[in-house]
Amino acid sequence: MIPTSELELVEAIKSTSEPVRIVGGGTRQGLGNTVKARESISTSALTGITLLEPAALTLVVRAGTPLADVQKALDLENQQLPFEPMDHRALLGSAGASTIGGVVACNISGPRRISAGACRDSLIGVRFVDGSGNVVKNGGRVMKNVTGYDLVKLMAGSYGTLGVMTELSFKLQPKPAEVATIKIHDVDDVTGVAALSRALGSPNDVTGTALVDGTALIRVEGLPKSVKYRTKALKDIFASQNVSVENDPVKSNGIWAAVGDVSELAGCRGDIWRISVKPTDGPVLVAKLRAAGIDLKVHYDWGGGLIYLRVNDDLNLRDHLAGFAGHATLIRGTGAGAIAMPPQNALVAKLETGLRAKFDPRGILNTGIMG
Repeated sequence: MIPTSELELVEAIKSTSEPVRIVGGGTRQGLGNTVKARESISTSALTGITLLEPAALTLVVRAGTPLADVQKALDLENQQLPFEPMDHRALLGSAGASTIGGVVACNISGPRRISAGACRDSLIGVRFVDGSGNVVKNGGRVMKNVTGYDLVKLMAGSYGTLGVMTELSFKLQPKPAEVATIKIHDVDDVTGVAALSRALGSPNDVTGTALVDGTALIRVEGLPKSVKYRTKALKDIFASQNVSVENDPVKSNGIWAAVGDVSELAGCRGDIWRISVKPTDGPVLVAKLRAAGIDLKVHYDWGGGLIYLRVNDDLNLRDHLAGFAGHATLIRGTGAGAIAMPPQNALVAKLETGLRAKFDPRGILNTGIMG
């Protein structure tokens, strides 16, 4: 089913008695557990920007609008989505065009999350159809809009289990006038993550920190004089190490697009796991896995707090993570039969069950995707 309006979507949900898969552009269907549904509802026809106010840094857009179209419109105004959403297609081996609704449903956030927050932090309004066919609206077009329960934040990362989003409102930010990337070469995991932490703890307003293939990457953005000053300050901090600077904005942006999309793991065979831990635990965890004889390739983002691992496809990585606080999500592969989403503790599971019973009492929306 491909509704062309919110009214058609309401009728489609009301008329179905079977579980349905909610689909945007289809680029992230590999994320999450297997959905127990034979039919699907696509938002791909619910497209178009309904409001773009550059002076107010505000965007209102229908959920099925391709992300590329949103970014193209914002480029014309020299503005951007603060959370820098990643493109999963190369990593998952998927095709199609990512939609803005899919980005929100999965709360997709890139390297700038450490400074600008996640997708949900830029989302200020949402309109959706719940599992009973009711149209629900929450939030608005300004940050100080207060309308009771914060369903806006709740919908981001709900994977379509609470409702089918039809319209979304975002706060925007201007594109930086200048960007530079400091590279610290030939570092091991411990030294590299320590450097990222030091950069983040400095007063230099860092907007990206990653460790890829033995190189620590640190991004600074802003006005030209400020970027020049902060770049020099960071070079001075790491003067005893092998440091270089990429000042070409096109090349720098390319570096961070590759970081966000986890490009160096995209062509690797095996399973891909996404692990969230406190940054200082990352190198310890990876060292433990290597000591256990696990063949892996690692990618650190968010100062080391976000780790992508490529491992053999006959391994349930969760069996090796005892003693570490955080969670592991299977992004691609079989995980030796592991479920994709991390199991929830009893309290969180109870809250999730209660929310689903409220917004989707028939249990028809993306059933099973989150466990």
